Amino acid sequence: MHELTVNGVQIAFERTGAGAPLVLIHGFPLDHNMWDALLPHLEGADVLLPDLRGFGGSAIVDGTYTIADMAQDVIALLDALKIEKAAIVGHSMGGYVALEIARKVPGRVAGLGLVSTQALPDAPDRKAGRYATAEKVGDQGSVVVADSMAPKLSADPQHVSALHKLILGQPPAGVMGALAAMAERVDSTELLSTFKFPVAIVHGLADALIPVERSREMKALIPQASLTEIQDVGHMPMLDAPFETAKALKEGLLGG
Repeated sequence: MHELTVNGVQIAFERTGAGAPLVLIHGFPLDHNMWDALLPHLEGADVLLPDLRGFGGSAIVDGTYTIADMAQDVIALLDALKIEKAAIVGHSMGGYVALEIARKVPGRVAGLGLVSTQALPDAPDRKAGRYATAEKVGDQGSVVVADSMAPKLSADPQHVSALHKLILGQPPAGVMGALAAMAERVDSTELLSTFKFPVAIVHGLADALIPVERSREMKALIPQASLTEIQDVGHMPMLDAPFETAKALKEGLLGG
């Protein structure tokens, strides 16, 4: 792992491969390791894998922060590494961060990958649920989300144990901070039609957390977007179907 202090936060990251710059932003409540199965299929790319603040090897940040703050961390990391333009791929919460990067610095986005994510904000009941979960995490630790989320992330039961372990290793403070940030995220629906760069959307048809309809709605608002729906795949296409997911991202963002 490498570490840099950017935007006032110590951010850990991995970097592998050579070619067109490609940033993979992990989902909640995970870290960059969730992309491991995808990496062998991303030849021809200079892949940057950051841990978002509060996750993996990155620093825990006191107080409240937003999805926009997390996006600024990634932008500052690109600055530090002198990466002027990159394809940005985000999974679930990472998709919210990727959308914010596209909002803040569209000229630096070579393409946008949206995997198992959505443009809509939380409905009031969902927002309340996130804060209730954060309170439980404060009392009981990350095991709260590990137990509840791990079985829902993948359509393949073989992946549940490894996902449970990965979630269990995340700092409770980071999990709580991300829950609040997601609860308060803004609606990105109107942003979608402004995109001038390629967009690749990937969604599993067996996703138990975000319905595929959210991706279909995004596709309808982005004329140039590709949408890949994968049968019998859950919320983690990069685990359940790494070859198909990589193919969709490479063809949609890197030209093959």
